[in-house]
Amino acid sequence: MSSTNDIRRSFLDHFGREGHQIVPSAPLVPQNDPTLMFVNAGMVPFKNVFTGLETRPYTTATSSQKCVRAGGKHNDLDNVGYTARHHTFFEMLGNFSFGDYFKERAISLAWDLLTKEWGLPADRLTATVYHTDDDAFELWKKIAGLPESRIIRIPTKDNFWAMGDNGPCGPCSEIFYDHGEHIPGGPPGSPDEDGDRFVEIWNLVFMQYEQENNEIVRDLPKPSIDTGMGLERIAAVLQGVHDNYDTDTFKALIAASSELTKSDPAGPGKASHRVIADHLRASGFLIADGVLPANEGRGYVLRRIMRRAMRHAHLLGAAEPLMHRLVPELVSEMGGAFPELVRAQPLIVETLQSEETRFRQTLANGLKLLDEATGGMNKGDTLPGAVAFKLYDTFGFPYDLTEDALRAQGLAVDRAGFDYAMAEQKAQARAAWKGSGAKASEDVWFDIAEDQGSTEFTGYAGTEGEGVITAIVKDGARVDTANAGDDVILLTNQTPFYGESGGQMGDAGKISGDNGFEADVADTSKPLGRLHAHQATVKAGSVKVGDAVKLVVDAERRNRIRANHSATHLVHAALRHRLGGHVTQKGSLVAPDRFRFDFSHPKALSAEDIEAVETEVNAHIRENQQVTTRLMSHADAIDAGAVALFGEKYGDEVRVLSMGSGDEGNYSVELCGGTHVNALGDIQLFKIVSESAVSSGVRRIEALTGEAARRWLLDRDNRLREAAATLKASPDEVPARVAALIEERRRLERELAEAKKALAMGGGTAKEAAGPEQVAGTAFIGQVLDGIDPKQLRGLVDEAKGRVGSGVVALVAVNEGRASVAAGVTDDLTSRFNAVDLVRAAVAALGGQGGGGRPDMAQGGGPDGSKGEEALAAVRETITKEAVTA
Repeated sequence: MSSTNDIRRSFLDHFGREGHQIVPSAPLVPQNDPTLMFVNAGMVPFKNVFTGLETRPYTTATSSQKCVRAGGKHNDLDNVGYTARHHTFFEMLGNFSFGDYFKERAISLAWDLLTKEWGLPADRLTATVYHTDDDAFELWKKIAGLPESRIIRIPTKDNFWAMGDNGPCGPCSEIFYDHGEHIPGGPPGSPDEDGDRFVEIWNLVFMQYEQENNEIVRDLPKPSIDTGMGLERIAAVLQGVHDNYDTDTFKALIAASSELTKSDPAGPGKASHRVIADHLRASGFLIADGVLPANEGRGYVLRRIMRRAMRHAHLLGAAEPLMHRLVPELVSEMGGAFPELVRAQPLIVETLQSEETRFRQTLANGLKLLDEATGGMNKGDTLPGAVAFKLYDTFGFPYDLTEDALRAQGLAVDRAGFDYAMAEQKAQARAAWKGSGAKASEDVWFDIAEDQGSTEFTGYAGTEGEGVITAIVKDGARVDTANAGDDVILLTNQTPFYGESGGQMGDAGKISGDNGFEADVADTSKPLGRLHAHQATVKAGSVKVGDAVKLVVDAERRNRIRANHSATHLVHAALRHRLGGHVTQKGSLVAPDRFRFDFSHPKALSAEDIEAVETEVNAHIRENQQVTTRLMSHADAIDAGAVALFGEKYGDEVRVLSMGSGDEGNYSVELCGGTHVNALGDIQLFKIVSESAVSSGVRRIEALTGEAARRWLLDRDNRLREAAATLKASPDEVPARVAALIEERRRLERELAEAKKALAMGGGTAKEAAGPEQVAGTAFIGQVLDGIDPKQLRGLVDEAKGRVGSGVVALVAVNEGRASVAAGVTDDLTSRFNAVDLVRAAVAALGGQGGGGRPDMAQGGGPDGSKGEEALAAVRETITKEAVTA
């Protein structure tokens, strides 16, 4: 008996020896077909090669492709566990010819592998051909020597393959294995063909035509070959068993679940063990390929698979979460062929454990209500749809889980009633939304979300993808088409473009189509929080709703944004570490060229604080540790120490981002839905360029990373060198030279000020030298001084008071058109004259108001410096009035 791993290797080696390029499996998330939820056949990764849109450096290939069929058209979920050959996850062995060989060699290669390499008895093999494919019929006779009775002509579409209504197509030739007379069933094409005796093990597709609108219009210039063989099916044949679940890989997984649950794998829980084994494989590989459980899209299908398995673990009596404990056995069985399982093992374990822990409470609540609702029902009865919807709406109990739970009791579920209740809820939600004060113009987004559902974001895994246009919005209204020159908003079923949220700017890039359509995306927004709206200008061609398009994010811009976003997390942690736990984020802007981070703190950061934050962040960048992402409930994330970010809206489930290592685990753990670097070294460099106040108790850091930070530092270095050249010094000497120059300037300014004072007060004219004048019998010194600093007026007034002995002094300083005035009264005269009154009179003459001080010294100012003499005249007049009064 050969192991499943040996069979996979043997298949690839066989075709490798025959000149085929051995191609690794593509990820389960399709990279080249936006209409598919998951890769569901071996040829999917080669689809563009077959259509001529893509070329490879080889013309023949072979692969063992990972596939999932658990949603949409190809959905085997409900049958898994109850039949011998249905799976959600399976491997498709295949060999491909892209215009190289055709039918004869394809049949010859297949027959040699089956009968010579693997030693299957020829009398157990039967072939089918499309009823008009005489070439294939004769080739089977010639190459395999099969009698005509075992070459069966099939007139149905089962033996004619097409990529779609348009594109390559051609007849098929299927190979069946006869498990023996002891198993019921007849050969293909017979009335008993649905039995299990004859099992299809390989399908050879002969692509030789091209069709348009489901009609064949011409022969292909280069006929091609696409084959598919289910690894699980051929493993059962080669291992001498009839049931796929009796092969070595499944037996190992079932044995592990049996041991952990202490239940017989062949007993009443047989189907449950099979469900767990199958769904474990699907869950593990989907998580390894970047899919995480969610409430919509691919994540929802994963969640359905996981929860179905978890319910069966509950049926087996598992008291604690089970699925994550089976991951080591899965990795042991399949990690050698698929290293991504090994790399993702910690994430798979954590995701399964977290999901099952939460689901057990959901399950308990749902099953309690289900038991109450079905207590009086008999076999064959139907559960009302309203009850099924309540389970879904209130307890998060999916419809298919309700259906599955009732199957064993022989009960059905009213699907029409469930759908009606769902529609009623949507109508109520729409009415509530319209009554919330939202803008009428935004009603278009609600229409789109209701019609098409949410946009699935695929940008965590990459910056390119394909999608189908689901809506076009122009001037606030939905339209069917857009043409060159139009400014529109394009929406797709899935996109790698990040929509602006949580402080991170939206992505820019390009969207294009096969028909010459090209559009530049300037920004991406996120209406209603669940649609990704590409704000685009059509540059060439046209696009319509339903078109398949390629979406390419500006990767270089995204990388700069990712680096800045990840740096905000490190800054947050560094600030808390340096300043204390009171630091919390109060806002942010993550742009391609910089980032801004607002945080709570009562005072400005010192130079030492800024240096410490920079040093700590750059140390983690140099350590270059991987950034990890987990999905968990909001409550669990907070309990685990995750920090919630300002401005982010959180649902029941959140993405938890962990960075670096600290004394007690990860250095930074935050809730965040943004895009981030894979490893901290991708940030390259971090530099704070400013720190300022935003409002009371809120500070702001502005910073740069990567090339922007390097250029900022380079610019600073160049300026330093320019300054050094000007000073005729080395860069190291610049601070000392600048300090010396500043001190020299201060000295000269002091000397100049003293000279101005001497010139102003020392009597530059005969009149000034003669001493004070007499005003109403009172000694008075009054002068208008040009170029004197107003701050020096008080000192000059004091000096003049000392010189006059007994009297009044008023000095007006004029600078840049404005005037300042100071008045002083010697102590012996303060009972007769008030300096405040004198200043206010002068200020009024200067066109100002007010002025204040003490009775012996006061100061004020006015806007009209040309009226200095008028101000002195006003002081003289006030002295005269006061003298008369006295």
